Amino acid sequence: MQNPMNVLLAIILLASCAVEKGAQSMQSEQFGTLPDGRPVNLYTLKNAIGMEMRVIDYGCIILSLTAPDRDGKMGDVVFGYDDLDSYLKATPYFGAIVGRYGNRLGDAKFTLDGEEYQLARNNGENALHGGLVGFDKVLWDAEPLDIENGDAIRFTYVSPDGEEGYPGTLTVSHTYSLLNDGSLKIDYLATTDKPTVLNLTHHSYFNLTADPTQTILDHILTIHADRFVRVNEDLIPTGDLPDLTGSPLDFRDPTIIGARIDSDDKDLQLGGGYDHCWVFSKPEDEMGYVASVFEPVSGRVMEISTTEPGIQFYSGNFLDGSNIGKGGITYEYRTAMALECHRFPDSPNQEGFPNTTLRPGETYKKSTIYNFSVR
Repeated sequence: MQNPMNVLLAIILLASCAVEKGAQSMQSEQFGTLPDGRPVNLYTLKNAIGMEMRVIDYGCIILSLTAPDRDGKMGDVVFGYDDLDSYLKATPYFGAIVGRYGNRLGDAKFTLDGEEYQLARNNGENALHGGLVGFDKVLWDAEPLDIENGDAIRFTYVSPDGEEGYPGTLTVSHTYSLLNDGSLKIDYLATTDKPTVLNLTHHSYFNLTADPTQTILDHILTIHADRFVRVNEDLIPTGDLPDLTGSPLDFRDPTIIGARIDSDDKDLQLGGGYDHCWVFSKPEDEMGYVASVFEPVSGRVMEISTTEPGIQFYSGNFLDGSNIGKGGITYEYRTAMALECHRFPDSPNQEGFPNTTLRPGETYKKSTIYNFSVR
């Protein structure tokens, strides 16, 4: 049997051979140095409509992403920092890829093929976003790519067997493509040499006003889902997937985010606002249009398509002014939102939830698209 890591590396090599040397013209510069002396590099992607995205190879973190308003004025629609040191301190995953397991795992453990794996408890008694040193806190290998319809960059990382308690040596490829139609496409590939669990996602915090002093409460959100993942007081799923009819979590019709966020609803109170996973009715692993956000003052629209079965909408309930962001701006309560496409939280511990097991010989392949336009 072929080594699955070699299969993934062969896929990457074939893709590399298909691009021209002009990929090296992508702007890059050093962004800082890690405590062990390794340099962190910053790459700037651009597309034909003037959008620009700045990303570093530490955590695959998107530092900034500009999108036009209805008058054509560009504005940065994601949260982040001006310097590496701020990312090295405690930060709420601004702009990063998270893994091996995005979202929460109850009691910081899971059982796979009859064996229990204990993980670090970094969210109360639970595991969150890959542990103490998840994929958001490692240095990735970066390779700019030439594509016909925009700019792209691929990041690769080999996670050793046992890292953060997870089994299997995992080879991961993560590609950002800033396309000429206004889309940010994110593609994930991974293989393993032992059975493991995997749930990758992207964790940008968005504010479509491009003014981080404004809340996101006037944004208008639509989520094409008729169920959600009910959680307990620790935000761990109960196993129930209730119908959204009559719930303040129902966004099947376009709804102002702030309209019901403080309503007297047990599910909302547990999350301190919206911090739940919505369940799509589309076939699992099939690309589909699942959500959109409209900011009426700027006219910016962000539409989301994904192969994943769920989306975690988080309304910035834990932003408290302790994070000083770009330009010295203080990130306050509910001034940004995350929309993370992934498998459901705690899936390895929940019967009937989507499969998150990756085995040798299989290839993990997922994609999410954030498309920006105006109205």
